[in-house]
Amino acid sequence: MLGLLVVFAVIHSGGAALRTRAEAKIGARAWRLVFAVLSIPSAVVVIAYFLAHRYDGIRIWNLQGVPGMVPSIWVVTAISFLFLYPATYNLLEIPAVLKPQVRLYATGIIRISRHPQAVGQILWCMSHALWIGSSFMLVTCAGLIAHHLFAVWHGDRRLKARFGVAFDRLQAETSVVPFAAVIDGRQQLVFSELVRPAQLGIAIAVGVFWWAHRYIPRGGMAFLHSRLGELLN
Repeated sequence: MLGLLVVFAVIHSGGAALRTRAEAKIGARAWRLVFAVLSIPSAVVVIAYFLAHRYDGIRIWNLQGVPGMVPSIWVVTAISFLFLYPATYNLLEIPAVLKPQVRLYATGIIRISRHPQAVGQILWCMSHALWIGSSFMLVTCAGLIAHHLFAVWHGDRRLKARFGVAFDRLQAETSVVPFAAVIDGRQQLVFSELVRPAQLGIAIAVGVFWWAHRYIPRGGMAFLHSRLGELLN
């Protein structure tokens, strides 16, 4: 699992590091498509492997029967998705329908945290580690969180190189730790900025995931596991 996460991290963060030079050579849309062709399959392999092995290793704890655990896990997971997905990009830029652009975001969820994807990933890891409780899950969370902490540093470094003083101003007015800049007075929440069409899409997706989880039991991943085994071998 750690090996797969390292491969994904190299593709994802490496692609981000190459973005400026690659876009200058082949254009923003073409580079986004190249990046998607490389990163999406690697993400699918990681997800499939995780689903097939999430209960492997030692079961360190089992809290699944504790009253209130199910709704608590789903609430934290839903919040994590709201941080992870519609936060700092235009969804139509992902398939290059709109021309992908690098921007400085200073509104919406950025007022809460300058790196919402990292916050969302940490929340997702917390909820799923609490629910699953396996040593495999803990290793997976360690790898995911390490990658996103690196991405915090790497992202700030790239934005500083691209925007200079404008990024310094944004950095001074925001925080990585959620709500830290709000609490110490550097930032003020504007709730109307948090209402975006993409958030509705994420809410619908959470509902679909809730419904679909019943069809992803441990044994139900046998087909994906066998196909993945053929790929890795």
